[in-house]
Amino acid sequence: MLTHVSGVHAAVLTPRNPPGTVDEHSLAALIRFLVTRGISSFAVNGATGEFCLTTPQELARILRTVGHAANGNAGVLCGIGAPSTALAIEFASIALEFGYDALLLPMPYFFPYSQRDLDLFCRTVAASTPLPILLYNLPQFSSGLEKETALRLITEVPNIIGIKDSSGRLDILRHLTHNGIQTSRIIGNDSALAPALREDVCDGVISGVACAIPELILALFRERAASNSPSFHRASQLLNEFIEQLEPLPTPWGIKWTAQARDVIPATFAQPVTPERLTQGDQITTWLREWLPRALPLLKVPPI
Repeated sequence: MLTHVSGVHAAVLTPRNPPGTVDEHSLAALIRFLVTRGISSFAVNGATGEFCLTTPQELARILRTVGHAANGNAGVLCGIGAPSTALAIEFASIALEFGYDALLLPMPYFFPYSQRDLDLFCRTVAASTPLPILLYNLPQFSSGLEKETALRLITEVPNIIGIKDSSGRLDILRHLTHNGIQTSRIIGNDSALAPALREDVCDGVISGVACAIPELILALFRERAASNSPSFHRASQLLNEFIEQLEPLPTPWGIKWTAQARDVIPATFAQPVTPERLTQGDQITTWLREWLPRALPLLKVPPI
């Protein structure tokens, strides 16, 4: 069983056709693009992949497409986010069927739950599968894990091997680090990556930005041992500039428009897009066409 997760993982979009169905052709193109840019690990069906839209049948198609596009040469984590225990377990069984490496387990969404509720939920899902699990702390969209709950689950449940913390805070990762817990400490919020690397409280990142600008996250992570260096500062500054452009948008939409600006895949959406949002899409596209040719050479990679 996989016991440790580290390094850079791209949090993969789930491209969808205008009716809202999964666009397998674009998904495969996206995976091939990321492989050519140095990404060898993926996280599918997470928040960037809009997991709340995914049905079990669609998850099977997503996993099959990603596996074929990566030619079996990539590590893949599968998100199993669901509003119910039964559906999370069903998603886990699909990931097991396709031979995926590990699971990302968000807390059940929509309703608020207590820490005891979350503890029992995680233990129940973990007991249903032999696959290793990363807890997925996503308090923006589900009940947030407290540091004591995360520590207890990681130390007591054998196949819970760490946490992907997308809260934007470092409390849980600091708590695990300061208690000497040997576990997978993964950043899931790009805005917290540079601070986490400076403090040496993370082993890796699952990055939405890496889905569209992998060069940026790879460059920042590459310089983690020299977090006071000009190159680390430069990559961190560029990341902050990009995140600032994303902030007015739903994050998956901004990542989709970025991938389109790079001619990787078209930006399509599962719901109608207002004229105001289309204007924002045009604005970020215009900004990217000026910013990317300036930013990518600073990361010592050729622009597209």
